[in-house]
Amino acid sequence: MNITIVFSLILSLFLLAGIRVVYEYKRALKFRFGKYIKTLQPGFRWIIPIVETIQVVDIRVITINIVSQEVMTADNVPCSIDGVVFFKINDPEKAVLEVEEFSFAITQLAQAALRDVCGKVELDTILSKREEMGKNIKRIVEQETREWGIEINDVKIKDIQLPENMRRMMANQAEAERSRRARVILALAEEQAAGKLLEAGKLIDQSPSAIKLRLYQTLSNIAAEKNSTIIFPFPEEVLHKKTKAKGLKFKG
Repeated sequence: MNITIVFSLILSLFLLAGIRVVYEYKRALKFRFGKYIKTLQPGFRWIIPIVETIQVVDIRVITINIVSQEVMTADNVPCSIDGVVFFKINDPEKAVLEVEEFSFAITQLAQAALRDVCGKVELDTILSKREEMGKNIKRIVEQETREWGIEINDVKIKDIQLPENMRRMMANQAEAERSRRARVILALAEEQAAGKLLEAGKLIDQSPSAIKLRLYQTLSNIAAEKNSTIIFPFPEEVLHKKTKAKGLKFKG
């Protein structure tokens, strides 16, 4: 009786030891005495303890940081650039059997590709075309990882660190550019204002009544500031003629 209980207990422990649960976002590679047998799908699974083992692989999008890399650009500017890689495992079997530690391998490939791509272009290109630089790095990395059953979703350049003197030069350049734009805008505004004044002058010159109204408005503005006495040395009817008013004198 005792032997039966012991045997039942050992059998229960043996069965429980082989129970495995594979989550929906993972796949499990089953090995028997070290030899790959098959890939287990999500759900409740059982393996033979000791004889069989599994290796679980996450098939969700995985993020890996590209540590800061010292890069010398094509125009001889030293800078530190880091980034991030987004990838997904499409074939768990290849990702495990074809390469050792695929995450480490992808990191090394991305670092080398980043140095290679950014070292062939000038600093202005890196700063203004980060998206394009990321696509070029992605193209290089995915050529290798495609054989590992891994898909590179995207590569982004996160940060670019420049030397202190270069940052000061770029700040001065940006300030000079803003000053230039302000001067251009001011010149255009003055040009437009001069054109409008010229058009207004032509209209007033064509109408004696307009000249008279303009004169009255000017006199009203002068009188608003302080008490003034305004003397006309000629009859007001002269304003109706298209002649220049010579000898006009204001006495305050």
